[in-house]
Amino acid sequence: MRSNYKPKNNPRVIIIQKIYGKIYNDDEDIEIGKHRFKKFIKDIIKGTLERNDIIIEELDKHLKEDLVLSNLDKLFQVTIKCAVYELLYKPKTSTKIIIKEYLNASNAFLDESQTKYLNALLDKISKKIRANNE
Repeated sequence: MRSNYKPKNNPRVIIIQKIYGKIYNDDEDIEIGKHRFKKFIKDIIKGTLERNDIIIEELDKHLKEDLVLSNLDKLFQVTIKCAVYELLYKPKTSTKIIIKEYLNASNAFLDESQTKYLNALLDKISKKIRANNE
């Protein structure tokens, strides 16, 4: 299954990499090379970083029994925050597509058990965030 997947040009893989890099190099500017989804990538990165506190509030509000964000691996944190940003601020993108894309992207960084956990969390939070929207 994973052998056919090429994460190199996946926009969400790039988003996760850039935000993860920004966590450890706050002074460095985020630069996006040529990509057909460059505007989308920049929008998600900027939005996720700017609305980090709101995203954390949403995670705490809906998943406080299921996870302690600070106990999670940084890559897992970045992945779930980006997905929640899209669930909150990209209503035209289907919930199923958002979850599927972040699960595909997570395969490049996380092990299978973490990806399954991510899937369960995203499924649960998406139903709460988008209950009235879809």
